[in-house]
Amino acid sequence: MKKQLSRPLFCAFFAAVSFTAVQAQNATSKEPGINVSYMNTKISPSQDFFQYVNGTWLNQTEIPSDRTTWGSFNELIKKTDKDAMSILKEASKNPKYKSDTDQGKAVNLFSTILDTVGRNKAGIAPLQPYFKKIDAIKNVADLQKYLVEVEPEGTAAFFGIYIGADEKNSSKNSVTLGVSQLGLPDKDYYTSEDKDSKEKRAKYELHVAKMMQFIGESPEKAKQSAAAILALETELSKPRLDRVESRDSRLQYNPMTIAELQKITPAIKWDAYFTGLGLAKLDTVVVMEPKYMKALQTVFTQNKVAQWKEYLKWDLLNTVATKLSTDIETANFNFYSKTLRGAIKQLPREEKALQVVNTTVGEALGKLYVEKVFPAEAKAKAVDMIHNIILAYQNRINNLTWMSAATKVKAIEKLNKITIKVGYPDKWKDYSALQIKSVAEGGSYFDNARSLSKWNFKKGIEKLHKPVDKTEWGMSPQTVNAYYNPSYNEIVFPAAILQPPFYNYQADEAVNYGGIGAVIGHEISHGFDDSGARYNAEGNLVDWWTPEDLKQFTALGKALADQYSALEPLPGIHVDGNFTLGENIGDLGGINAAYDGLQLYLKSHPNPGLIDGFTPQQRFFISWATVWRTKTRDEAIKNQVKTDPHSPGMYRAYVPLQNVDAFYDAFGIKKGDKMYVNPDKRVKIW
Repeated sequence: MKKQLSRPLFCAFFAAVSFTAVQAQNATSKEPGINVSYMNTKISPSQDFFQYVNGTWLNQTEIPSDRTTWGSFNELIKKTDKDAMSILKEASKNPKYKSDTDQGKAVNLFSTILDTVGRNKAGIAPLQPYFKKIDAIKNVADLQKYLVEVEPEGTAAFFGIYIGADEKNSSKNSVTLGVSQLGLPDKDYYTSEDKDSKEKRAKYELHVAKMMQFIGESPEKAKQSAAAILALETELSKPRLDRVESRDSRLQYNPMTIAELQKITPAIKWDAYFTGLGLAKLDTVVVMEPKYMKALQTVFTQNKVAQWKEYLKWDLLNTVATKLSTDIETANFNFYSKTLRGAIKQLPREEKALQVVNTTVGEALGKLYVEKVFPAEAKAKAVDMIHNIILAYQNRINNLTWMSAATKVKAIEKLNKITIKVGYPDKWKDYSALQIKSVAEGGSYFDNARSLSKWNFKKGIEKLHKPVDKTEWGMSPQTVNAYYNPSYNEIVFPAAILQPPFYNYQADEAVNYGGIGAVIGHEISHGFDDSGARYNAEGNLVDWWTPEDLKQFTALGKALADQYSALEPLPGIHVDGNFTLGENIGDLGGINAAYDGLQLYLKSHPNPGLIDGFTPQQRFFISWATVWRTKTRDEAIKNQVKTDPHSPGMYRAYVPLQNVDAFYDAFGIKKGDKMYVNPDKRVKIW
């Protein structure tokens, strides 16, 4: 089910041939630290640093027709997917990986996704039992019974539960009651009167009408259903937190007794609901959005049963559309990828299937991936770099002029208690209780996805009365990304991101510090951004700030948000500096810490001097901007500013640097240059 059941588990850096280890090392060593052929040195770095570093690449590169954005991240993801695909296919030919092995389950899932013959033959038949149950609903009691039945399968609507680390006691698990996602990805699409939102809203209604015809409704009936569904979803969108509010965990942490919840939404018999889910005798639940739950009472007492039924059918169909026939899958793509993000064609089916494997049973494939492509030396050197950057961060905290000594002690305590995870888990996920059938065994993508949902739900229930297992990873090793988890106070770097252009363990350290070093600093900074800074060293949502220091920190954050809100990637389309503030603090803090980490490194190692005509300081900043070389379709930009807490890549390449004095020194940037920002306007937080 597509749910918004809790704050994101982590703050990620990016809004996803069989090699031997020796081959991987050789390929890495040949990768240039900085590919100067991608630069446009005819442009002055003091006038347009993004074009200076990436101009030739930008001029020569077209966004592939099956992508909505293309850049360094995407190139590395494609390369990593090719490696992982080769490993997966090799595993599929190995007779030792039977259906009861972890790797066999990954192979089986992959094969059923590719089984378009079986999917097309089944059509909407997998949904018919659910439609029968929906049609039988006559009142709220029937609705509640249905929601209890389908919640473990990930196909419930209106609300749902999540079990994970408690925000104020991160060592224990708690039950969170959250809101389910709607068909459009952001509240603004329902309520805003801006041109883009209105256009997308109208196209969404047409899409819903088209999709409802797949389940047997006539064109006229489908049109009426779409109007009713849009009306209900609009009503459900209004009481929700907006995108900026949803970044504030304090607003979403509302523990209540079941009796208190019963008073907010009395139409649902909550004791019976939780008991039905296997949570008998539950006394407390964390309610993410009390205002929404109160509004649900109005929806339920209106008793528009026919409207509920249409909405439930739509929500179910929309949730599983990619797991059904190819015509339904294509119609889903045409709206969510083409209309909303400007895609031209779908990804190759094998690549889509691999993405599903990576995000569901990723560690099963990850075991093989790290054996093949991740040398031990790469991990050891990355860990050394992380410790160096943490030391640089500590020095920066000690030298802050706006923070009191008392708060510095708390900040450094949190910094030194950060857990570091690199490459792959020390303890792999146990998939033994999960059943994934192959096509030959009668398995289908729909049934395997349902099996996965039930397995995850059962795991959650089992967690409730156990301590939080902080050894768990939130990404597979073959994921090109990194994250910070505030409840665990941990920074995590999967093996796949430890590759060029981010990291080359045999390359120049200035390039490494500007690439993976700044990524490391970015994730550390999430522990100290406007959201992460609300958690203490143990990962609890506890205020550790003095009032005056918090006031100073908030003012600095506002200044940075104002810088980004002034950016206009398309006419009339602005970056939301408040929505992207956490990621922007991450970028700024990451650059500063990584730069200082490089200076610490150069003090104890020989200075390599000029390489390709650039000083180590220049190579550091060029490396950062190389990471963010990117091109994005217009529709994807419009969608990004509403739904993605990361700023567009071209701004991440240079806007943080404009606040770093060393950047001006490295490239001789002076007053009057386009890259110049007056010293009193440069934001210095961490």
